[in-house]
Amino acid sequence: MTSSSSKSLFSKSLSAAPDRLHLAAHSHHLWPDASFAGQVEAWDDAARLADRKWDRIMGEVWPEAQRHVADELGTGNPGAVVFAGNTHDLLIRLAAACPRRGGQALRVLTTEGEFHSARRQLARWEESGEAVVTRLTVTDDLPAQMIAAAADHDLLFVSQLMFGTGTLVDVAGIAAVGRADGPWVVVDGYHSFMGIEQPFGGTLGETAFFFGGGYKYAMAGEGCSFMHCPPGFGPRPPITGWYAEFDELDLAPGQVGYAPDAMRFMGATFDASGLYRFNAARRMLDDEGLTTAKISAQVAQLQARLVEVIAATALGEATLLNPIDGRPHARFLAWRSPRAAAWQADLATQDCITDVRGDVLRIGIGLYHDERDIDSFALLAKTLT
Repeated sequence: MTSSSSKSLFSKSLSAAPDRLHLAAHSHHLWPDASFAGQVEAWDDAARLADRKWDRIMGEVWPEAQRHVADELGTGNPGAVVFAGNTHDLLIRLAAACPRRGGQALRVLTTEGEFHSARRQLARWEESGEAVVTRLTVTDDLPAQMIAAAADHDLLFVSQLMFGTGTLVDVAGIAAVGRADGPWVVVDGYHSFMGIEQPFGGTLGETAFFFGGGYKYAMAGEGCSFMHCPPGFGPRPPITGWYAEFDELDLAPGQVGYAPDAMRFMGATFDASGLYRFNAARRMLDDEGLTTAKISAQVAQLQARLVEVIAATALGEATLLNPIDGRPHARFLAWRSPRAAAWQADLATQDCITDVRGDVLRIGIGLYHDERDIDSFALLAKTLT
């Protein structure tokens, strides 16, 4: 499939704002038409089945979504996947269950490049004395540093792909140090899930947790975050909703039961529409023969073209933090410049959507872009100063 033909899969989103040039697929990925069908399916099930809709959600929709996640991660273990409305919710449950081997405060080893959902919560726990947090600078030897310091910490939290710079971290060695009695390792796949082919394959899922969700490249929108859980880690999470014993509702009064699989980390009643959208988007990709590898290859071609056509503009003089090198790459390009915020604002006045993180301008390319979009951006880039 050519890049131009992929636009038809997003006809509703593109036609809703035909003059917009949306180059922030890494920030808020446009929704494909299939997700609309998934949303309608969720509503229709609620109307048709009423109380019995949960039988279908937990018996069909949830397991299908688990299979899609496990297939995409490369773990082959759908039962290790649990969903929630957002990864912050999952972080709270995980941190409460994490063994504290050094006392009451949770000893956390993380990086200076984590996304806000973890960054803010860890900072607040640090402020209140509930956590002692060590933050490492993201350098080439980050994995070696984390592995060396792992034994002195209860929780290691690291993004596989840094949201600010597009730096890809080799997490295999870090994941391997995880143990059920501590330390626990969490790999945040905020920008790697469905952006990098099988980002958690092999045995990584046996010793580490993985966070991801539908908001980015899974193109399912919000409400569809997940955690892939290693077996035996945290069998009885202290923060728990009644869905964690969904299969054991006949327990005697006073007993707190837990599912043996990832459902042990489950919360309570939730909005399932995100799962419907996710499943619909995945079916669309399967029908079109579009794998993560194929989409990434398409994006890489457009990224190379973008770097070429803006070379003679002011943007071309900025520092590209994640150059294209033929290896697995972020779906966005990150340019550092003191003019980044001004450029983002100037582009927004021309209905070109990018985003900025501090002094870094990020431009994200997705399945709904083609060569014409890149050439259109090149004309706008020439107006930047």
